[in-house]
Amino acid sequence: MVNIIWACMAIIGIVYAMFNGTMDQVNQAVFESANEAVTLSIGLISVLVFWLGIMKVAESAGILEVLSKLFRPVISRIFPDIPKDHPAMGYILSNITANLFGLGNAATPMGIKALEQMKQLSGSDTASRSMITFLALNTSSLTLIPTTVIAIRMQYNSISPTEIVGTTIIATMISTVSAILIDRFFYYKSIWRK
Repeated sequence: MVNIIWACMAIIGIVYAMFNGTMDQVNQAVFESANEAVTLSIGLISVLVFWLGIMKVAESAGILEVLSKLFRPVISRIFPDIPKDHPAMGYILSNITANLFGLGNAATPMGIKALEQMKQLSGSDTASRSMITFLALNTSSLTLIPTTVIAIRMQYNSISPTEIVGTTIIATMISTVSAILIDRFFYYKSIWRK
């Protein structure tokens, strides 16, 4: 649906430019934006590769395992339907750890695997309680180091690209706590209805 909306917006803009006589400005904007997008992508790739390397070093040094053990009691309480030894728990912990470091691209495959494992665990085609909670938690995305935003700020020559770290931590903590509270509210509300 979003693809259709974007396509309609682009077509309306082009048709309007044709009737308004500003097609040359549209062409110029298209080529400048394409050039800027490629430059930005290359800049983002370098920063993401750096942080993925840091993540690999942390994994080899055992830091990720320590973080997983640290978060396991909290995650077990958030997802009581999932047994502690189930593979879904490992994927959830990996996803959350990657999100903590602002590596949403690295977290996505782990999140998909976690959902697949939870689907097998529930044995149903409808979303289970754990799946809904995971999606709410993943969408809120608790982040300690917003690597993508820092990379974009560096790309555009920000004076202090890392100054957003503190506010990002506060904002993502509020969004994560809110996501968990709202998830629990609707879960218990559905139980009370029954």
